[in-house]
Amino acid sequence: MAPPARPRTVVLSPHFDDAALSLAGLLPELPGPVDIVTVHGGVPAPDAPVSWWDTQCGFSSAAEAHRARRAEDAAACALMGARQVLLDHADGPYAPEGATLDGLAAFLRELPDDTLVLAPLGSNQPDHEAVRRVALRVLADLGAPPPWIYADLPYTGHLPEWGTPAASDALARSSRCGLAYQDLLTTHRTTVRHALTLDDAQWAAKRAAVLCHGSQLAPVAEEHGGFLARTGPLRAELVWSLEATAPAAGRPAEGSPAC
Repeated sequence: MAPPARPRTVVLSPHFDDAALSLAGLLPELPGPVDIVTVHGGVPAPDAPVSWWDTQCGFSSAAEAHRARRAEDAAACALMGARQVLLDHADGPYAPEGATLDGLAAFLRELPDDTLVLAPLGSNQPDHEAVRRVALRVLADLGAPPPWIYADLPYTGHLPEWGTPAASDALARSSRCGLAYQDLLTTHRTTVRHALTLDDAQWAAKRAAVLCHGSQLAPVAEEHGGFLARTGPLRAELVWSLEATAPAAGRPAEGSPAC
């Protein structure tokens, strides 16, 4: 049997639902095969108590949550025409104290130089920002092109200018939604590579992929309101390419208030 074709595009999804929420409309336009790589896809320790978030999703144990979310992700990846790849980092509440993203770094070092890598911006999401920082550092160390950066949804989508040509400039000024983008601008120039407002067919396909992650919908809606509304934050997707302007050593990822 022939080995699977190597990916031409790798989307780094910090958690199981991030690629669907942020990029489901754009994925068909990216060079294939496309691999969706869930960074925090590892199995929790057998004795790990269920996290607060997972109890809000209706799960009774950490193991049950992981099994269900992995299956949800497989269904979403199939709808999006992408391949599911899981890295062995447990999700934040289940990670050992002091855990690092060494597995992500090792994964990136094995990719051919011409692989297109997409990493999350990290708007008000420390886990997402940490993934961006590792991707920038490792690819720079390899002399490979920097990743493209995608706006994480629904977080970035609460910007009042979201879905308009003014979104990038507004992020550069916003103290609520733009801190991660402003941090990125300290080391890189950004160029809008894709700014997609989904048409009805694209929206229907994206909604179907997002709904695969059904266990997450209630708590996400509690935090983000009507995020699945046709005119809500998921209606537009934004991706930037980068040009380095300074060494991307970076500071540790910091939290910030939710948008």
